[in-house]
Amino acid sequence: MVDFLPSATLANAMDGAAQAALAQKPKIHGKNVGAVAQDFESMFLSQMLSPMWSGLEADGMFDGGYAEETFRSMLVNEYGKTLAKTGGLGISNQVKAEMIRMQGGQA
Repeated sequence: MVDFLPSATLANAMDGAAQAALAQKPKIHGKNVGAVAQDFESMFLSQMLSPMWSGLEADGMFDGGYAEETFRSMLVNEYGKTLAKTGGLGISNQVKAEMIRMQGGQA
């Protein structure tokens, strides 16, 4: 037979873990700030591009069929990543500056 922790003990342990996680203030330093900002721009661009393909049907002779429908979101995400890497809309520079400012650093 397995002994279980009393519910009060388990609740206290979970509460303590949650408080410890909230007490830690995650920071992104140095070169990671630029990568995170670029990832944000990539995600934003992907979301903006996805409606372009939402009405297209993949049922013609030279279309990809169900596979095209399945992998279309991955293709749009890759378009977003590529656009962000090549300069995108310039959102990542603003996001990076704001992240640094929020951490108390200099942009």
